[in-house]
Amino acid sequence: MPKTMNQIKSILSNTYFKFGFAALIYTLWVIWIGNYFLLIGLAIVFDYYISQKVNWTFWKKRGEKKKSAMVEWIDAIIFAVIAATLIRMFFIEAYTIPTSSMEKSLLVGDYLFVSKVSYGPKMPNTPLSFPFAHHTLPLTQNKKSYLEWVKWPYKRLAGLGDVERNDVVVFNFPEGDTVIVQYGDQSYYAISREWGRDYVWKNFDITVRPVDKRENYIKRCVGIPGDTLQIRAGQLFVNGKPQELIEDMQYNYLVKTNGTPINNIHLDKLGIAKDDRNYNPAGGIYELPLTTGVAGKIKDLPNVTTVLKRENTNSTMMTKVIFPHNPNFAWTEDNFGPLWIPKKGETVALTVKNLPIYERIIDLYEENDLQVKDSTILINGEVATSYTFKMDYYFMMGDNRHKSADSRFWGFVPEDHVVGKASFVWLSLDKDKSFPKNIRWSRIFKAIK
Repeated sequence: MPKTMNQIKSILSNTYFKFGFAALIYTLWVIWIGNYFLLIGLAIVFDYYISQKVNWTFWKKRGEKKKSAMVEWIDAIIFAVIAATLIRMFFIEAYTIPTSSMEKSLLVGDYLFVSKVSYGPKMPNTPLSFPFAHHTLPLTQNKKSYLEWVKWPYKRLAGLGDVERNDVVVFNFPEGDTVIVQYGDQSYYAISREWGRDYVWKNFDITVRPVDKRENYIKRCVGIPGDTLQIRAGQLFVNGKPQELIEDMQYNYLVKTNGTPINNIHLDKLGIAKDDRNYNPAGGIYELPLTTGVAGKIKDLPNVTTVLKRENTNSTMMTKVIFPHNPNFAWTEDNFGPLWIPKKGETVALTVKNLPIYERIIDLYEENDLQVKDSTILINGEVATSYTFKMDYYFMMGDNRHKSADSRFWGFVPEDHVVGKASFVWLSLDKDKSFPKNIRWSRIFKAIK
């Protein structure tokens, strides 16, 4: 047995074996990426292991057996940065849940891993960027963490599958191409519709971002390319059928009491966050986000008289807020559609009336010159009565249906904005509690469904 182990160690330490293994891994990576020009890198691999003409590890002397502490630290840091960057870019990345839009499926304070290989990792549009930073350098307010000297077109590598209905998906915010620096967490377009574009540009700092540097959002994909969806009285229908039951989905409920407030101990036990406890003592009315099960438990409390699910039927007030932001579409977040989701290669008839649904796709996402002159639609200078889509699109909604800024408000998510599939929660911290009670042990390593 010792002799066999020595033989194995001898093989593993052999220079040609190391070169062959590294060359194989590198070649498979190049094939996955599909850019065979990168095969020239095999010359570097060969020189590093075999010919050794160039000292690629220039921070240390070649052939030096004993490393100084400084060299060991540099080795460790470089290896960690390269390994973490490759893992983050091609395989898996960590995210946190900052808002309540997905409760109770995902909670504020959940830390989760997102799989890039589920749908195939997309190559960065801006490859020259500061490691581990998204769009802004650490400790700065608006210093870009990337350079736009080199720009790559959209390309997605082969993955394990496609986005499926009801997947929890991380994606780049579609309306995040233009950002008001002072309101970076809000939609520039929504603010401009409310306050006027001229006012916004005159009074605020504006920046633009490429697709891969836009804010990351996480929602549930409720509609895939080719689906037709509609919301009636808060119930989502996809292709005429009610959406598959999601156990932890929430709606806002109006909870009326006999004039006395609900004991906070009861609200704590029911998992209602302090920030969600909206109470009007004058009327003895709460507005609370609740799952169906929790709504039933609230109704059983002795001082509760009625529990009513909220429904927005005032479409007149929602024109500027609800997609497609046009008076021809009198929709609300609770009564929406029917709406067909564009599919790559499919053609739709274009009219001035339905153009608001597709104009952002045609003009921005698929980079055409779209104009309307005297009720005539022009695409790239030519009269257009139809349009064929170049990409697939998705419709995303939060499970906290009345507290989610999602596709009902800003429209479709293009395929080139999809980042990955939320896989599992690795840590969860309750901001309403102090350590160690703030650790939600039951959620650690919980799969996301």
